[in-house]
Amino acid sequence: MRKPPVAKTTEGGGTPSIQREGEVVAAHGRNFLVESGDGALIHCMTRGRNAAIACGDLVLTAPSGDGVSVIESVIPRKTLFLRAAAHREKLIAANATQLALVVATEPSFSDELVMRAIAAAEYAGLKTLVILNKSDLADKLEPARGRLKSFAGAGYRVIEISAVNGNLHALLALLQGEKTILAGQSGMGKSTLINALCPGENAATQSISHFLASGRHTTSASRLYRINPETSIIDSPGMQEFGLAHLNRKAVEESMPEFRPYQGQCRFQDCRHGPEPGCALRLAVEQGHIDARRFELFLRIVAGAPR
Repeated sequence: MRKPPVAKTTEGGGTPSIQREGEVVAAHGRNFLVESGDGALIHCMTRGRNAAIACGDLVLTAPSGDGVSVIESVIPRKTLFLRAAAHREKLIAANATQLALVVATEPSFSDELVMRAIAAAEYAGLKTLVILNKSDLADKLEPARGRLKSFAGAGYRVIEISAVNGNLHALLALLQGEKTILAGQSGMGKSTLINALCPGENAATQSISHFLASGRHTTSASRLYRINPETSIIDSPGMQEFGLAHLNRKAVEESMPEFRPYQGQCRFQDCRHGPEPGCALRLAVEQGHIDARRFELFLRIVAGAPR
């Protein structure tokens, strides 16, 4: 990304305009903040109504007459993490390497939302980490651990932290060298965690809010923070649901690592893992090899998924 501006000829062969390569470090609606190779922050918008750009995208920008630059093009992405309803996609982050789902001992979290987000991460080719925050609430810790036991049993990394206590060495080791999306429901303590990981960001956040929304507090903005030159996190807005309309049944099933030893072993090739006889997955659940709650959530998720 750290490249000097490049002169590009405008359409029709006119005077070349300077295009700058940069990384989208904040996104809110059609407003974007792009960090150029020299560290400058550029307020950008897209042409027309197209806003298919995500935090973490590498883009080429060009100045426009009103003082706000225009994003001319997006450099091909390595990864794209998104959620989707029936007729609408919400881009969350581009070029990330892992997803960190933040849950907490209090308030209660949705294990279905966690599972849905992990399915989207698997589909996008991201590693996954589950962060159990507020571990200092001792009386709430065991029930939360119990709800995450099935995820740990499926092979996902689960780490316990207390963002308010600031002992984050183990977490920092898992973030080092990665571009990590922080996602989760509201109230899980993501803001406290970001302040602990990136001290002194409050003033920068106020400045970015001014860029993106004329000073309004942009709680729906996505924001990239740099922990060090090799490590960054992308904070996504709190979510209460996670649509998977972009995944078919096969993609959801393939996102379940504990299913893999049994795939292709059902009596019927088109088994939907319901009441059909000879279902290898149901047998594995009955024998205790697959967690019953995760299997229940899987059936709930794929009930509305395209074939």
